Amino acid sequence: MSNTFIYLASQSPRRQELLKQIGVRFEMLTPNPKEDSESIEEALPHEKARAYVERVTIAKSIAALARWQNKQLPWAPILCADTTVSLPNSIDGEILGKPSNAADAARILKILSGKTHEVLTAVAITLAPAEQPICLVQVSEVQFANLSSAQIDTYIASGEPFGKAGAYGIQGLGGTFIPSIRGSYSGIMGLPLFETTQLLDRAQVTRI
Repeated sequence: MSNTFIYLASQSPRRQELLKQIGVRFEMLTPNPKEDSESIEEALPHEKARAYVERVTIAKSIAALARWQNKQLPWAPILCADTTVSLPNSIDGEILGKPSNAADAARILKILSGKTHEVLTAVAITLAPAEQPICLVQVSEVQFANLSSAQIDTYIASGEPFGKAGAYGIQGLGGTFIPSIRGSYSGIMGLPLFETTQLLDRAQVTRI
């Protein structure tokens, strides 16, 4: 049976834009203020980036399903995603999530400066209330230019680093720091369209 829409369990405007880009109707299924959504994103000791992003995305999917049950909404597949940035096997940068403040954003950007890092985005879909989420992970390599302290300070003052894994957004001013990428531009933005389309096809989601 085909589905005419999905639930998107993400507050990211970039993910919303990307779903609109491929003609997918969606309704928001975001956390309410009482939910402790931040704790889901806390990394476990010695956790690797791929394991982290898969675990967090599946946990978000399970939380979203409970949200759907509590709201007694009509059923539609639930889409979740999570993105993290990583310097693999680096003590300082195995998992570089969202900065907690300006000093943390500066720390992350200094770690990334002049290096090639990975951006990992996991996307999961729940096909039915009694089924486990299906999860795919997309990994891209991003080359970062050498950033001066003045560039970092100016970028932080723009406000763009906040709420973004790795303290930058490729679709904004952060794109000016990136000479090259190898992988999925949409994945780096936060929703890899190739993998997402595979999951939407599994869910028989119709597109406009």
